[in-house]
Amino acid sequence: MGELGVASRRYMASYALFNQALADHLRLHPTDLQCLNLLGLEPGPVTIGRIAELTGLTTGSATRLVDRLEKAGYVTRRRDTEDRRKVLVESVPERMAEFGAVWGKLNGAWFAMFDVYGDDEIALLIAHMRRTVELAGTQIERLRDGKL
Repeated sequence: MGELGVASRRYMASYALFNQALADHLRLHPTDLQCLNLLGLEPGPVTIGRIAELTGLTTGSATRLVDRLEKAGYVTRRRDTEDRRKVLVESVPERMAEFGAVWGKLNGAWFAMFDVYGDDEIALLIAHMRRTVELAGTQIERLRDGKL
C-alpha cells in the first residue's frame, strides 16, 4: 500500500503538471481547459448551472470561466429558444478543432501506452478511472463544504 500511495501521488502530480503545461500552451487557465474537455463530452449546449456541476465551481465562478472562454473565442452564449430565461453555452467548432488538433498531436503517445494491456486489464483501468471520478466528486464536495 505504501508503494501504491507513492505511485498515486506521482500520478496525480504528473497529470496536474501536464494539464498546466497544456493550458499554458493554449493560453488558458487549467480549469478552463478542463471545462472545454468536459464540454466536448456533452451532447449539446449547456447552461452555466451545468458548467458549474461539471467543474464543481459555484455558478458565479462558472460565469467568470465562461466569460474567459467567450473572450478567447472557444464558446458563445445564446438564449434558449424554449425557455428565454436560460442562457446556453455552446462551443465554437473551429476553436474546438484547434484544441483537438493540439490534443491529437499528443494523443497517440497516450493511447500507445495502453497497447501493452489486455482486455481484462483495460477493463480494470476503466473501472478504476470511473471510481476515481466518483470519489473525486465526493472529496471535492467534502472540501468545499468544509467537512474534512
